[in-house]
Parts: sequence; structure tokens; C-alpha cells
Amino acid sequence: MFNSEQNHWFVRKVIFWRAAASVAWSVLLLPVTTALFAFLSRFSLFHPIQWISGGQYSFDFVLVVGVFNLEYYTVVPSVPCTKIALLGKVLHPQQSVHSLVHSMMGIMVTWCAATMIGGRYWILAAPCSEEEGVTGQKMCLNEYYLFFLLAGAFMGYSYSLLGVVRNMNYVSFQTIQQCKYLRFKGMLPQVVRYSAVQSLYSVRNYCLFYFFFGYIPRAWICTTLNVHEDSSLHRLDTVSGLLDFRLLYHLWLSGTFLLLTWHITLLLFRIFITEAYSFPVQSSFSEDVSQCLPKVLSEKQPLILKFLALQDLFLLSQQSLSRRMEVFSLSQPGGHPHNWNAICKECLSLLSDLSQRLVEYQEVVASNGRARPLSSHSDQRSTSSETLVTSGTEEQLQTPQQSIGLKTPSSVFLRSTSLGLHTPMTAPFTPRQESPFSSSSVNRFVGNVDPSSPWYGSVQSPHVMRRGPKLWTASTGSPPGSSLPPSPTTIPSPVPAAQKPGLFSLWLQNRQEQVCSRYSDLCLPEASSQALFADSQAHIWALEGLSNLVAASYKEDRFGVVQTMLPSILSTMLLLQEAVDKHFKLPHASSKPVRSTCCLEDSTFKTLRFALRAALKTAMYRITVTFGEHLHSVQMSAEHRKRLQQFMEYKE
Repeated sequence: MFNSEQNHWFVRKVIFWRAAASVAWSVLLLPVTTALFAFLSRFSLFHPIQWISGGQYSFDFVLVVGVFNLEYYTVVPSVPCTKIALLGKVLHPQQSVHSLVHSMMGIMVTWCAATMIGGRYWILAAPCSEEEGVTGQKMCLNEYYLFFLLAGAFMGYSYSLLGVVRNMNYVSFQTIQQCKYLRFKGMLPQVVRYSAVQSLYSVRNYCLFYFFFGYIPRAWICTTLNVHEDSSLHRLDTVSGLLDFRLLYHLWLSGTFLLLTWHITLLLFRIFITEAYSFPVQSSFSEDVSQCLPKVLSEKQPLILKFLALQDLFLLSQQSLSRRMEVFSLSQPGGHPHNWNAICKECLSLLSDLSQRLVEYQEVVASNGRARPLSSHSDQRSTSSETLVTSGTEEQLQTPQQSIGLKTPSSVFLRSTSLGLHTPMTAPFTPRQESPFSSSSVNRFVGNVDPSSPWYGSVQSPHVMRRGPKLWTASTGSPPGSSLPPSPTTIPSPVPAAQKPGLFSLWLQNRQEQVCSRYSDLCLPEASSQALFADSQAHIWALEGLSNLVAASYKEDRFGVVQTMLPSILSTMLLLQEAVDKHFKLPHASSKPVRSTCCLEDSTFKTLRFALRAALKTAMYRITVTFGEHLHSVQMSAEHRKRLQQFMEYKE
């Protein structure tokens, strides 16, 4: 997340130090968990000193986990729309590296755990027993030791896989502000319970895996190291070998210790990285202007800086009278409200971008409802094509427009005006292409697709069709009111016989339709709505902060700087309210998913659209209740005034 922005002042001065503090606290807590593991694994009532002396441990892997946390975590989750996109995230090269490193760390941790437990888990190869009938110089494989090491690799890979599937790289912000100690204290019992349960599931899955495939690594190790198998012991890929409750207990305990250490590191990272940061509203020194709140709000990268700035704006508007007065103050000399203008402009820009994104999404869904499914007969295809060509008379454009794709959640902070006609369109619910979890195979599906395919455009679903460009026919000429002569290319010409699709093309298209219809259940319909609002926490803070400042200006704004922007604020909020209401009328938009009860499986992004709708209504009521009948003097359109009257009469 931060690799491309390491030179930013906020990353160097704040983010790196917070990440280092989280790793330091994880290392300080590591002896506690190690001593607890040693006590539970080697406790002896008659030898109490023996289990205490086995607490040697390496702290290197905690540093590696901290580096991966800093590298891979994001405040805007990547929500795949289809199961194919999810598979692309899992198979991405960087995710493969992530899984490989965690598997190696799992082996290292279980090796340390086996060393602390001792006994039969001490060494990989040992002298063969005398019952084998061979000399003592022959070495036999200690399958218990191999079983432990492979279990660590399996648990490390499972941790990495569940992290990408359940979006555990997502860092969310708490609604209620708490100090770090109280937050960690409240979540620690949940983390311990979650680690124990996940370790139990991992042991179950690993035992099934080893039961069917355990002979492969065992035979390979025996051949490579030239060791023998001890036939006097039960093989662990058998039912009798796996029904060793002492072995299962030690394996579960080692897995719990491994996952608990990683989960504590993850929890501390989230707590430290999302801690509120107070930005100065204004500064008397020119070199500190870039660190002030109005300037920081306009920054596009890193996203963590944008979110923390909006969070600070929300807290400022609620709790700090002195800082609000700085927002309403005028510059000297000149007497201009630069602070308020910059803050208001950025908040309105965020809300307008979200409204535009919702409108574009609704247009795509509406076009899907009007589009007819493709037929396998060539005559029906030609009729459909002619209908698309001649339907330009129904929707006439005044000026030619470029084809601009729907915005992704992260593109709200990365506005670009250089999109051309051939720019690849990305859906608002596809994984971000710059994310470390985005797949190159998914990007190829996004960018290089046949325009006639149902996968073309900004929607990656076989149920959503994108209409082709409207062409002006000879009967229509040019659009009404246009002085341009009709283009000679707009006159439809008969299709040559050589361009007609052949039998193979028709068969291939027919097979493609059958595959799309058969595997239509691969699409995740609700995921599109979830990903559309994946970054809505920023919009919620913008709404709350802006509405609180407007409400506070009724008594605190001595210069009337807020009243000049009140028409634009009300119009932007009402437009967003209309777009949100229309979105919730779409299928799967109003279904509320079940939130995870675990603090580590953060699913708050799945319900952000409901939080945004509630925050939007709260913001409108906050302004209407404060200003009351004075809002009748605000200039706005008749439609917006009618909608505002509904709020003033408490009918929304």
C-alpha cells in the first residue's frame, strides 16, 4: 500500500513510526505467549523448572509479519464481483509470494514449538530401533517431526489464503474513539478465541490432507536423506496413527500459538495505524502549509492520509470550538475564507464524485434490463444489429462525447482528465488494478475484450449487457440543432458477404452463450453494490464534518462565510440523496449481509452503503433543524426545494 509513497512526509513521520510501534509491542508481548505455550505443552507437576527453561524463541518472524502488514494493507478493500476474479486474486504472483513466505514462517514457528516441546518432536532422523533387525548406525525417519513441520507450512498457507479471501488486509476505522490500551484489552479475548478455533479447523483440514497425501513428502524425505521408515510405529497417514490425542493436542496448541502471535501483530497494527491524527488548520510558517488540514484534504495519495484527514475533520466539527473558529476565520491581509473554501470544495467534490458513480452504475443496470439476450440464429442477430444502428434517432446527442468508464472506489481520490476513447473501462466493483491482490488475468479480462461480448465494458457479469455506440442514419442526418453536415460514414452500407459470420463463428458464439448461462452462478450479485460503496467511510466523514460545520456556523460564523456556499452544499446533498434512494431500489442493494462477529474478519465495508444512507439523512436533518425557515431564502431548483421541504416537514 505504501511502497510507492514512501517519500511522502506523512508516511515517513507518522505511518512508519506507528507500524514500528505496533511491531515493538508485538515483540514485547511475545515472551508472554511463549511462556504460556511452554507451560501448556511441557507442564510437569514434578519438574516445574523444566518447562520454564524451554522458552527460547526467535523474534525474526514477527518483524516479517509487520513488514507484510505495512506493505499489503489498504483502507479501500478490493471486492471481486465474480468467483473468477476472486480466483485471480488468490493466484496473483504477489499473493503467491505472500503465501510462500508465510508457509516458511509457519515451518520456522512449528520448529521452535517442537524444540520447546521436545521428546519425540526433537529431531527429524533418529537411530532405528533394535526391533527393526538393523544395526544402530542406520537412521530412521521421525515422522512426528515431519508431521509438525508440514503442519506449520499448511497453517501458514491457510492464514495467507484466508487473508485474501476474507479481506483481512482491509483496515477499517472505529466509529467510537477509544484509547489504544482499552481497544486492545477489549479485543484480546476475541482474538484468543478466534485463534484457537481457527487452529482447530486447520488441524482438521491438515489431518485430512495428510491422510490422503502424506505418503508423498514422507517418501521424498526418505529418498533424499537416505533414511528408513520405522515400521515399529504407526504411520501417521492412517486412522490409527492420526488417533493420537497427544499429537493432536500438541499440534492444536502449536497452531494456536502461531495464529495468536500473528493475529496480535495484526490487531496492534490496525489499532496503531487507525489512531486519530490532529492536523493543524492553519500555520504561520510557509513550510508547514502542506501539513495543514485544508491542504492535506486535497492530497490524493496515500489514501490513509486522506482518510485520517477526513476523520480529523469529523472530530474537529464535533468537539473543537477553537479549531472550528479557525475554519471560519478570514485570511490576513485580504479577508478571504481560504480555509473554509478549501475544506468545503474538497468535501463537495467527494460527494459529487459518488453521485456521478451511482448514476453511471444505475445506467448500466438500466441498460441491462432493456437489452435482449443474444440468440444463436444469424437472422435474429442481424435484426438486433440493425435495431442498434437505427435506434440513434431515439436518443440524439448534441455533442460527441468520449467513452469514459465507471470510476472505481479508489479513483475518487485519483481523478484523471486524460481518459480517451480507447481507455480500458473498469467497473466500480472490480479489484483495483494497482492493488497487490489484483490479478493480471483479471486485468486482461477488463481491458482486452471483444466489444460484442457480454463481458465488454465496465460490468463484468454475463447478465449485464452494454449497448454499443449509436450511429446516425441517413434519415436522421445530424443531431437537431447541430450545424455539422451529416458524416458520410453514418450512412449504413450493406454488409459484404465476406464479413458475414461463418458456421464456426456461430458455433463458437453459441457455445459461449451456453457457458455464460450455465455458469451464471459464478457472479456475486451483492458484491457489486458492496464494492461500489467500498470507500464510503470517506464520504460519511465528509457528510458529517460538513453538516456539523454548517450547523455550527449558525452561531459561530461571525463573517457569514458558510452562507455563501449553502446553496451548493444543499444541492449536492440532495443530488446524492436522490442517487442513493434510486440505488436502494435496485436488486440486491437493500439486502443487508450478516456481519462477522470476529474483530479480525472485518466486514464493515459490506454495510457501508446503509451507514452512508443514514449519515446522509442525519446531515440533512441537522441542517434543516438548525436553520429552519431561513432555508426558504436559499436559491435552488424547484425540485430540490420540494425535496428539502420533505426534510423540513420530517417526512423523509
